[in-house]
Amino acid sequence: MSKKELIGVIHLPRLPSTEYRVDYTVSYIADNAVQEARILEDAGFDGVIVENHGDYPFHKRVRDPLTLATMAVVVREVVRSTSLKVGVNILRNSGREAYAIAVAAGARFIRVNGLVETLISDSGLIESEAPRLKSISINYPGIEIYADILCKHSGSLYFQTLKAVAEAYTGKDENAGEEAVREIVLDAINRGRANTLIVTGPRTGEAPSPSLLETAKKYSTRPILVGSGLNPENARVLLRIADGAIVGSYIREEGIAGRPIMPEKAKKIARLVKSIQTGS
Repeated sequence: MSKKELIGVIHLPRLPSTEYRVDYTVSYIADNAVQEARILEDAGFDGVIVENHGDYPFHKRVRDPLTLATMAVVVREVVRSTSLKVGVNILRNSGREAYAIAVAAGARFIRVNGLVETLISDSGLIESEAPRLKSISINYPGIEIYADILCKHSGSLYFQTLKAVAEAYTGKDENAGEEAVREIVLDAINRGRANTLIVTGPRTGEAPSPSLLETAKKYSTRPILVGSGLNPENARVLLRIADGAIVGSYIREEGIAGRPIMPEKAKKIARLVKSIQTGS
C-alpha cells in the first residue's frame, strides 16, 4: 500500500489584532506552536497545518494587519524549527492571505475551505477563493493548495445547484448527488488548481462517510485526505479509501480541538497509520 500522508494541526489561541489585545505575546504563541510541531515530528507525523483556531467567530476573510503579521511570524518559526511539511490555514477562507504568508515564511502548502464552492456558513456567505489565488500562485509558484470539498460547518450552494442541474438533465435524482460531487472534484482540480483534496464530516471532530470518500476518490486524479474525525476506531476503514488524513482533535486532551496535544495519542495514531500503509 502507498504511503499515507499524516498531517497534524497546530490550533493557535486567539491572535493579536488592532481591534483587541490578547493574553499571550507573539513570542509565547510562536514558542508554543514550535513545541507542538516538535511533538508531532517526534511522533512520526509528516506535516502540520498552522491554523488560527482561536479566532472564532471567524471573519470570512482576515484583513487585520497585526493578526496576519502574527501568523507570518509563527509560521516562520515553525518552518525554521522542524523538518515537517508546514502548511497555513487562515479561517474562515483567507486563502490568498495564507498563500502570501506561506511564500514569505517558507511554508509548503495552504488549506482552503472554499476553493471553488460558494458556501453558506456561520461566518456568512463565503465565495470561492480560486479567482483570488490566481495572480499570486502564478507569480509565486510552488505552494501546494489543499482544498476542502463540501467543507465542514457549512452548506455548499454549488453542490445544491449542480445536483439540481443533474436532476434536470436526467429526469431522476438517484445519481444526482454523485454527479454533483464529481463536478466539484473536477473543478477543484482542473479550474481551482488544487494539489490535494480534503473530505470532512459535518463538524470538527466528526468523520466523513466512507461513501463520500469513495465518490471523491473515484473521480479525483489527486490525493484525497480525511479532513476531520480520524481516530483509531475508524482509521482502517477510512484509510482503505483515502490517501492520508489531517488529524487535529483526536490527538488533543479529551479529543477537543484547541486543547493541549497528548504526545502518546499522537504516537498512537501515527503508529496505526504506518501499520495500515504497510499492511500489518
